[in-house]
Amino acid sequence: MKVPFFDLGAQFRTVEADVRAAMDRVLASQGFILGPEVEALEAQVADYCGVRHGIGVSNGSDAIVAVLMALDIGPGDEVIVPAFTFFATAGSVARVGARPVFADILSDTFNIDPDAVADAVTERTRAIIPVHLYGQCADMDRIMAIADRHRLAVVADAAQAIGASFNDRPVGSLGHAATLSFYPTKNLSAIGEAGMVLTGDDELAGAVRMIRHQGQSSQYEHERLGANFRLDAIQAAVLRVKMAKLGQWNDARRGHAARYDEALRESCVRPPAVDGRCRPVYHQYTVRSPKRDPLRAHLADAGIGSAIYYPVPLHLQPAFRHLGYQRGAFAVAERAADEVLSLPIFPEMTAAQQEHVIETIRANGSCTTCRPIARK
Repeated sequence: MKVPFFDLGAQFRTVEADVRAAMDRVLASQGFILGPEVEALEAQVADYCGVRHGIGVSNGSDAIVAVLMALDIGPGDEVIVPAFTFFATAGSVARVGARPVFADILSDTFNIDPDAVADAVTERTRAIIPVHLYGQCADMDRIMAIADRHRLAVVADAAQAIGASFNDRPVGSLGHAATLSFYPTKNLSAIGEAGMVLTGDDELAGAVRMIRHQGQSSQYEHERLGANFRLDAIQAAVLRVKMAKLGQWNDARRGHAARYDEALRESCVRPPAVDGRCRPVYHQYTVRSPKRDPLRAHLADAGIGSAIYYPVPLHLQPAFRHLGYQRGAFAVAERAADEVLSLPIFPEMTAAQQEHVIETIRANGSCTTCRPIARK
């Protein structure tokens, strides 16, 4: 049996007729940039995430850049980010001329360690960007307390977490702003690049709307520097169709995760820990193994896809070499990069496919030669 890491085709077949109708609607209108489709999506996502404003933008990376620009963060400023996440979180900070300051992560949830955040604050710190990695919320209670104490902005990178909640609050409503990615493999996926900024701050929302459209306050009147971060209407129309299925798809992911948790409990891989205050959406189901690479090879031999998110922590990326970090600076992040492996967990995954993954892990020779990882 072949089990792909994800199967975009299986999901598309469930919404194909509605997606094609939505695209035809846009083609008939000949309105391709912003417009009513984007406005309708913005209202729909904002309501779903419990905030007043959704601002559609070109992608998740540009969403972070747009918020930082709106906050006037730039050269001479510092922004605290996790050492273990996708490159764009820190790359967006560098794009506005600010310095990304890395903080280590928690060993169980992989999210940024609030104690490390507190230690990283300096007189130059302007913002914190926690990442809700793999679809589980960071500890926003403690992060917001640190931010309030030092008067810092919190821009939550929720690219992997739409539909998650923390203390019964939707993920997009946590922090001063949150950013989403609708990349084709995300839980809510476009058919290309797309993203969104979420905020309850009227002034910040107005600034982001201006920035995404070359800083225009009215046609050919540019009040501030901006960029072309506009969302196109076809992507918005497709996302509106898929929004109706998002809850169902996230529930399917949670069901798959529960079965993995139970079946892998006594194996030598460690299933992901869940903060009891969070209801995750399992964008990835990421386990840990001290013999990750042999395990991945074993899965591949059995026709099972997997992925490593992420093999190199950010402080060791060549693009950030000039910041002066050395190996050993963030031991928890470095160990995670050596041990994490994400298993298939797409909503359309069948019971037979999941059982094949589970049985293959149980039969892995490297599992029989290592002790189970201690669990907290």
